[in-house]
Order: sequence, then structure tokens, then C-alpha cells
Amino acid sequence: MKGKISPGSFALYGALILLAIVYLLPAYLTLATALKFPADISLPRSWEFPDVINYSSFSDALGLLKNNIVNSVILTISATALSTILGSLNGYVFSKWKFPGSEVIFTLFLFGMFIPYQVILIPLFQTLRAMHLYGGLPGLILAHVVYGLPITTLIFRNFYTQIPDSLMESAALDGAGFFQIYYRIIFPLSIPGFVVTSLWQFTQVWNEFLWGICLTRHADNPITVGLANLAGGQAVSWNLPMAGSILAALPVLMIYIVLGRYFIRGLLAGSVKG
Repeated sequence: MKGKISPGSFALYGALILLAIVYLLPAYLTLATALKFPADISLPRSWEFPDVINYSSFSDALGLLKNNIVNSVILTISATALSTILGSLNGYVFSKWKFPGSEVIFTLFLFGMFIPYQVILIPLFQTLRAMHLYGGLPGLILAHVVYGLPITTLIFRNFYTQIPDSLMESAALDGAGFFQIYYRIIFPLSIPGFVVTSLWQFTQVWNEFLWGICLTRHADNPITVGLANLAGGQAVSWNLPMAGSILAALPVLMIYIVLGRYFIRGLLAGSVKG
């Protein structure tokens, strides 16, 4: 009968709903704890939603994390913009202006995607100290830009291979050079690629913790390090770290809510090689 749900579909949707509930339980616990007064927080009552809401947890956490949030905004926007623009230029070169050895260099670029943060931490620390960039945001921005270049280069290269070479040839016949072709033809067609790489880099840089705590001094710590410091004492008011974690998650969450559909479209646009 039309509209009737089969037992298999019912079981499938039931399992999906159950998994969604399990997945959202930590988010519920975080919100419930953030809205409690410190005296009401205890392990036996951790799952209970508070009878009296304590909204001051968010204002208090915002006051404590204000400098860290500013640092993360500067860090994330700068690193995302630079790594995305440079990745676009790299993808343009590797896809449309190939030269002897370009495939070897591109392969070496890709190796950077598989190098864990922990492996290069000590060499990175020594390099930034030798460049007099250790301890501040410029050094951390540089590290994220360099580390993000492999993935941004790969995404843009795959995206640009779908652009017909005839467009570039026509522009070259009209006298356009390297940067003119990029600015007038390639860049206007790159919006889906920029959405994908920007969202990817924004998420990675905003949520990164290890480099933030190891490569910056206290005044330049990003939001992830500030959250760790909120929960680092002997007697912790757990409503503050929980409220801070919600504040820290909101920027990424809102960006994916607003631009999530474009992220998927951009991934699909660069998934087929033309």
C-alpha cells in the first residue's frame, strides 16, 4: 500500500534515530551543565536539566575567553585566507601551467597531507625560534598556512582540471598573461573551490590545540588553549568550561549551517576529473 512503512524501513529509521540520540547526548550534557549553578553540579545529577537557569555562565566564560577568541579569529581568518589563495595559485600552476618535474613536485606536496602534527612539532618549534617567530600569532599563522597548502593545492588542482584549456588558449591569443588569465578567467570560476577549502581550513585551524599550546605564549593562546586553562585547576566550576566550549563551537557550527550546502556542492564539483 502506498505510504505504508515496511518493517525494514521502520527498523532502519529507528536505528538512525537511536544513533542520533546517542551522538547528541554529549551536547545535551554540555548544555545542561553550562546552565547550572556551580552548587548544582554533581556526578549523580549530571543528566538532570536545571530547574533554575544560570545564563551568567556564558557571560562569565566570554569574559575569561575574550582574548583567546580574538586570537583565534585573527589566526583562523589569516591562515585560512593565505592558505586558500596560495593553494588556488598552486592548483592553477599544477593543472594549467605544467613544467618539467611538476608531477614530482605535486606528489611531494601531497606527502604533507599525511604528516602528523606531532612528528614535525620539534623541528617546527626550532624553525620558528630561528626565524624569531616563536611565541606569537605570526609564527602560528605561518605554520598553519604551510601545513594547509597540500590539501588546498589538491582540491584546487582537481577543480581546475575541469576548466577547458580552450578558455586559456583564447585568452592567451588575446594577449593575456599568467596573472591576467587567473584573475579574469580562473578566479571567477573558483568560488566552489574557495568555499570548500575555506570551510576545511577554518575548521582545522579553529579546532587545533597542540600547536596552539606549544607555539604561542599565554597572551597569544587561541580559544582551544583557553578552554583547557578553564578546566585546569584543582577546583573547577564546570559550568564555565561547558559554556566556553559551546561558545567556541558556535562559529564553526554556524558557518556549516549557513554554507554547508555550498560545501557539498563544491566537493562534488571537484570530484570528477574532466
